[in-house]
Amino acid sequence: MSEIITELKRIKLFEGLKPRALEQIAKVATEEEHRVGGKVFEHGDAGDKLYLILEGKIRISREVPGLGEEALAVLGPGQIFGEMALLDESTRSADAKVHERCRLLAIPRDGFEDLLFMDKDLAYEVLWSTVRMLVGRLRQTNDKLTFLSASGRF
Repeated sequence: MSEIITELKRIKLFEGLKPRALEQIAKVATEEEHRVGGKVFEHGDAGDKLYLILEGKIRISREVPGLGEEALAVLGPGQIFGEMALLDESTRSADAKVHERCRLLAIPRDGFEDLLFMDKDLAYEVLWSTVRMLVGRLRQTNDKLTFLSASGRF
């Protein structure tokens, strides 16, 4: 478990959390390994886990009819994905494909919700960190849309 706690400290979402909070998260996390070309999840799948990238890269993408795959982001170590469906209890909004062989920590929805319910201080810290991360991603999307609009591709 100490290895998982060390890994959690490297994840921006959990920066600054107290050791007790990291221990609680480590108890519900499981490690997964995925090979290049595989899928962690597909658009429309149930959003039952949040993923933390320990090693490798994940490509978040959507299939666009008539055009093929549109990569939305390529994420690497220290980043998270799968949080949207976990937070709003909807299905996955995109595919998560293995871009480079990777090692992930998976946190299941029920374990995550239990932690946040039982420890309000942890909930406050994690949710505000999540909000900051989502705002950053929204800004990147806005920049991409601005570029596409200005270049006539939108």
